[in-house]
Order: sequence, then structure tokens, then C-alpha cells
Amino acid sequence: MSAPAKFFAKPVNNFYILAVSSLALSVIGLVMVFSASSIHSLDTRGNAVAIVLRQGFFFALSIPLAIYLSQRSLTQWRWLARFGLLISVAILAFLQIPGVGKTVNGNTNWIALPFVDVQPSEISKFLLILWASYLLANQEKNGKTRINVFALITPGFMVVIFLILLGRDLGTACVVAAILGGLLFVSGVELRLLGTLVAAGAVVLAALIATAGYRAARFLVVLDPFAAEQYKNAGWQPAHSLLGLASGGIFGVGLGGSRQKWGNLAEAHTDFIFAVIGEELGLLGTLAVLALLAALIFSIFKIALRCKDPMSRYVGSGIGCWIAVQTVLNIGSATSVLPVVGVTLPFVSYGGSALISLYIGLGYIFGSALRDPEVSNELQKAIERRRLRTS
Repeated sequence: MSAPAKFFAKPVNNFYILAVSSLALSVIGLVMVFSASSIHSLDTRGNAVAIVLRQGFFFALSIPLAIYLSQRSLTQWRWLARFGLLISVAILAFLQIPGVGKTVNGNTNWIALPFVDVQPSEISKFLLILWASYLLANQEKNGKTRINVFALITPGFMVVIFLILLGRDLGTACVVAAILGGLLFVSGVELRLLGTLVAAGAVVLAALIATAGYRAARFLVVLDPFAAEQYKNAGWQPAHSLLGLASGGIFGVGLGGSRQKWGNLAEAHTDFIFAVIGEELGLLGTLAVLALLAALIFSIFKIALRCKDPMSRYVGSGIGCWIAVQTVLNIGSATSVLPVVGVTLPFVSYGGSALISLYIGLGYIFGSALRDPEVSNELQKAIERRRLRTS
């Protein structure tokens, strides 16, 4: 067996990969949020570090939260899972109360609190995965027919997607729909039924795009964002994102040296942070981020596959799909391969609700790994060896 094969054959190494990749992405995110947001922060808040300090606060809060959640028992998670859909619907419906929801760039998906804006749709992603996994695990234990899987979780997802669309957030709705598709696939639903769902979703998506002028413009501009009739309108963001990526070359122009963040990319620290990474750190920087994201997703699925508890397998698969799909949508927007959908790059983009929700999901995954006897024994041995070396 080759050295890489031996390395990946040890379950504890998946735990290490998950920990290292998530922390590395978060640290890179802090650095790049500071670089990408400093001009915008100085202009809007009078302080170049105001935005990154806020992101640092959320990161500092996320780590102990993930550690705490990793120590929760399956009984406690199952208790929460029973109410996952109800909580998701409640917090999303709360946005529709006049005067409660805050509108940003046309999307009403935030609740403005005294010190922070909260995005309920982010936490609803994890709660939906938890709820659906609980039902799918029970269905698997009871040995019901596979056709029931579709009717079991799809209506709940449809309600949540409808509420998200009421806030005009098509990007988040697409992520939630993709999570549904991933969970149905891993549950073993018939591919013909899954294909029918995908086709129906494509028809609905096409209708949503065709009936909204700004969505149609974003869709069409993918073909040529530099076109004269599109460049100063819907093509502005993707065009300058491509300019940033192209000007970075192999090694980049240097950290902090981005030109596009000086007003050309209005969402430089959120939706288009990948373009700033490409401009400042070059091709090598973007490949490093992609490698870390790939390692993170790989480790999540590997840990999920080893879980003896069916609910944990489904939760791990759902979280893996969530991060993978959101990564594809964000980078696809930044490279003008996909229309701009307004979703963040996991662990890297600015956003407290997104970061905390992701670390809540990681808390569950870490807990799943720690419940593996082989992983827990290896970690205990590593702690003992470290104690002996320091004594």
C-alpha cells in the first residue's frame, strides 16, 4: 500500500484533515476579508478594520461553539432534529412581518438586531439537514419502501424554499434545493424519480429567471459580460471579477494590492472574494483555496461513510452537499461560468450567520468522528504521547 493510501486508510486522519482545512480556510478568510473590505469599511464606517474585526468576533465565537456541539450526544441532536423544520419555518416566516425583515440589494433575508444583522436562511440550512436526516434514519430503521422517502422530506423543503423565495433570494433557494437532491440521492431514491424532481426544479428555475428582468439579465450576461450593452449594467460585477482573476497571473499582485476592490467589486469581501484572492495571491492562491475546500468536503464524506448511526451518515452527507454546492455556485459566479447568485464562499467570505452556521455543522461532524472508537482511541494515544514528551 502506498504512503497516501496508508494515510487515508486511518480514520483519525480524516479528523485531522477536517480540523486543519476548516481552520486554514477560516484564517485565510480573515486575511482576505481584511484585504477586500478595508476600502469599503473605511468609506462606510470610518475604520478600515471594522468589518474584519466583526468577522474575527464571529470566528472566535464559532470555535468554542463547535467544540461544545461536538460533545453533544445523539439523543440531544435527535431531540433538536424533531423541531428542525418547525424552527426553520418560524424564523423564515418572521422575516415577512412588516418592519422586521431588512432588505439588502433587493433581498429581504436579514433581521436587523442592535449590534448585528442575522440571516435566518443560513441556520435553516443546517436545521433542515438535521430534520430530514432524522426522518430518513427512522425510515431506514423501519424498513419502509424507498418511494416514501420522496414524500417524507420534499414537502418540508418546498415550504422552506418558498419562504426563502419570498425574500427574493434565489441563490440560497438553489442551495437548499441542491441539499434536498443530495439527501434524496444518498437515501437511495429511484433515479427516475430524482430526475423528475430535477426536471421540475429546472422548469421552476427557468420561470423564476424569465419573470424577473434582473435575473434574466444576470443569466444572459454569462455569455459575454464585456458586451457593450451589458458591461455597465449586469455585466459589471462578473466582468471586473474576471479582470481581477486575469490580472493576478500565477503569483498575484501581492496581498493588499487588488485594484478591483477600489469600488469596481461592490461585494468584494462577500460574493466576489474569490476574485480578490485570484488578483492578490494569483493562480497559486486560488488553487490553494480550492485544495483546502476539496480536502474539507472529502473528509466530511469520509467521516459520514464510517458512521454507524444512519442519522449521522445523512447529516454528514447533507453538510457535504451544502458546502460543495455553495462552493460551486460562488466560484462559478466569480468566474462567470454561472450567473451571479449571491452566495458566499464557505469559511472564506464575510458573514457572521454563514460562518456560525457552518461551524455548527462542523460541530456535528466532529462529534460523529469522535464517536468512532478507532478515532477516539487514536486521539487518546496522541494526547498521551504529547503528555509524555512534555513531562
